[in-house]
This record gives sequence, C-alpha cells and structure tokens, in this order.
Amino acid sequence: MSQRQERAERGSERREDSDLIEKLVGINRVAKVVKGGRRFGFAALVVVGDGKGRAGVGSGKAREVPEAIRKATDQAKRNMVRVPLREGRTLHHDGKGHFGAGSVVVRSAPPGTGIIAGGPMRAIFEALGVQDVVAKSTGTSNPHNMVKATFDALLHIASPRQVAARRGKKVSDILGNREDGAAANDEASPAAEAAEKSDG
Repeated sequence: MSQRQERAERGSERREDSDLIEKLVGINRVAKVVKGGRRFGFAALVVVGDGKGRAGVGSGKAREVPEAIRKATDQAKRNMVRVPLREGRTLHHDGKGHFGAGSVVVRSAPPGTGIIAGGPMRAIFEALGVQDVVAKSTGTSNPHNMVKATFDALLHIASPRQVAARRGKKVSDILGNREDGAAANDEASPAAEAAEKSDG
C-alpha cells in the first residue's frame, strides 16, 4: 500500500471519528492500595454514536481524567453495534434488557414524544439518533449496569426485514400480520363497548 493511500485512509478515519457523538456518562475516583499508601486514579464511562443507528460503550481508567476519557472513548468506538430504527426516529418494537442487577424496559413511541429516559439511558438514545422513545430502569441505578442492560435490550430489537429473512417470509407478510392485529383490536373495541352498555 502506498503512502498516499495510507494517508487517505487515515484522513477518512479521522472524518468518521469527527462525526461521532460522544457522551460522558460518569466519572469515578478509584483508589489502588500500594505499599506507600493509596494511589488515586479515575474511571470513565463513555457512550459513542453516529446519530444514525450505531452506538457503543466503553470504560477506561487512568491517573488523569482526560486520559481515562480517551481510553473509554477508544474502547467505545471499537465496540460499536448497529440498532435498526423505524423511520430513523424510534425503535421497531418494545424490548427488555438485563445485565447483573440492571433491568430496563424500552418502548417505541409516536412522533413528538421525545426521549423519555433517565441519565445513562438518555445518553445512549441521543448517541444512537433516536428521537422518540420511552424507557424505564427498574433495577440498579449503577450506570455501568444500566448502560449494559440497555444495550442488551437494543441488541434484541429486530426490523421487519430481519424477521422476514429469519422466518423465510416476505416483509409484507410480517407487516400484514401487524396491521391485521391492529384492525382486529379496532374491531374488538366497539364490540366491547356495546357489551359494557348492555351489561349496564
């Protein structure tokens, strides 16, 4: 490979890195006990995303805060995963995730809802580029476990195209089932109202 090609590749990598959204989730001061006493350092937790459905999380430790953040950011860039988004703004369906004592529920939402999520979960959705979502953490408040539980939920999100490929069906068949279910619910609700009136 020529030097010109190497420089072009490095330039493209830098441009990709500059487009990434970096969110600092938390910083902890940590101590290591050595013979002369305690040696203090810092641990950083960072979420990185491109705002188009890709995100990753990383953690890093160092004696100084900037170095810890740099290490965590580098790890997050290496660990990026893709999450399918519906209309580029919300999730395709609801999901649950667990990690350790962390337990989260994520739900798709209609346009205009915004990001209804707390702390570390909000950072992930902003980095992903999600605009409408409702999320709730019902387990630990430890940011490391919350972030990993959220990623566990997001990794189980599948688009209709992925489901169709896995089941050997057409996308229209998958979406048709969803529409049929919605229509059945719409038909059932007037019937239920009529039954309630007759009971009354």
